[in-house]
Amino acid sequence: MKKESFSRSCGFTLIELLVVLVILGLLAGLVGPQVMKYLGGANTKTAKLQIEDFSTALDAFRLDMGRYPTTNEGLQALVVQPQSTNRWNGPYLRKSIVPKDPWGNDYQYRAPGQQSGGGFDLYSLGADNAEGGDGENQDVVSWM
Repeated sequence: MKKESFSRSCGFTLIELLVVLVILGLLAGLVGPQVMKYLGGANTKTAKLQIEDFSTALDAFRLDMGRYPTTNEGLQALVVQPQSTNRWNGPYLRKSIVPKDPWGNDYQYRAPGQQSGGGFDLYSLGADNAEGGDGENQDVVSWM
């Protein structure tokens, strides 16, 4: 007599697949918001670092020129010599362009500063490009 062997096919049952999908869904639900929170904070930190770099460049401009760029000259004075200046020793930024904030907006510059006690005010309006806000929409400023 011959023995008949029953072979079980190698694969996953529907129940096993559903359990794995539920576990993956739970992990995505728990980890996803934390990753997004971390990425959002990275943009704010990047803006703070860029403002510090601008502040260093503005101080170097002031050492050469005896003043900060005017509001009309703006941050562009760090990469292009303003008219009727002869002591300019720039460009004062590594790349000869004025970078935008991490959200793709221009940094706001004002001299003399209203918040900084006469020097300059330099700030980003955050993700919403409007004053105020919290989280990613908060303003990132040079005077704090």
